[in-house]
Formats: sequence, C-alpha cells, structure tokens
Amino acid sequence: MLDINELLFGSRFRLFLLAAFGFIGFLAAIDIIADIQEGTNLTHIIVEIFVFFIAIFSASVISLRLLKEAKISRQLVNDITLELQKNRKEAREWRNETQTLLQGLSASINNQFERWALTPSEKEIGLFLLKGLSHKEIAYIRKVSEATARQQARSIYKKAGLSGRHDLAAFFLEELALPIN
Repeated sequence: MLDINELLFGSRFRLFLLAAFGFIGFLAAIDIIADIQEGTNLTHIIVEIFVFFIAIFSASVISLRLLKEAKISRQLVNDITLELQKNRKEAREWRNETQTLLQGLSASINNQFERWALTPSEKEIGLFLLKGLSHKEIAYIRKVSEATARQQARSIYKKAGLSGRHDLAAFFLEELALPIN
C-alpha cells in the first residue's frame, strides 16, 4: 500500500530537486553564452555544456516522475472516491433494510405489551429496560423517583409473569436468536 506521507514528502523533495536542476541549467546556459561572447577556451565551454545537459536531463527525469506520481495520486483519489460511494450506498441500503426490521420489532414489542395489559407508563419503562437503562436512569428521564421506576418495573414483571429484567430481555431476544439444533 502506498504511504501518503512518503508520497507527499517524496513529491516535495522532487519538486525542490526539479527547481534546483532547472536553476542550475539556467545558470549554466547564461554562463555558456557569456563564455562564448568573451572567447573562453573550448574545453571550459564543453564542460559547461555537459553540466547544462546533465541539469536539463535530471530536471526532465524528475518531471516525468512527478507526472507519474500525479497520475497515480489521481487514480488513488478516484478509487477511494468510488469505494466511499459504494460504502455509502451499502450503508443506506442497510439502514433501509434494518429500519423495516426495527419497525416490525417495535410493533411486536408493543403488541406484547398490549397483551400483558401494560399502562402507557409501564410500556415506556419496559422499552427503557429493554434498552438496558438502569432504574436510576429511567427515573431521571421520566422525572420520577427511583423507587417509582423500580415499582413500575416490578409491576411489568408481575403482569408478564417474568422474574426480572433479564427475563424481560430474554423474552424478546429469544425469538431473534438462531435456533439451537
């Protein structure tokens, strides 16, 4: 996998080298022109032409590498964008599928509460218990005392013929679990 920090640092360094070799080539070209006008000896001019071509060649190689990295980066961004769009679509589909299931589960729980003849307050507390809230948390949400929340929970267990919170949760979860063979 491509390390983004390595890619960014490498690209910055190559940009620096490109600028440096370009500048060296520019200075070498100016020096060659000045040396030719001054009549400097041919050996010195040949060495400077050699330096000029090395600088231009190096700048060209670095430019090609940067173009290749830019192409790879664009492809990576495109691939990541497509993957993100795919994942978002799957998440939307999953939410839509589970929303229907959750609505059905909620209706089933409400129907069972009706069969047990729970009051609206007991139904609300029953849902809080199924969500895992403590008596203290339920009391705080409903703005009643903890003793009242506890008493209403006991009333739910009694009407349902269950021994407590765990049995209440198990009653509904049992139907969701896969059957044991």
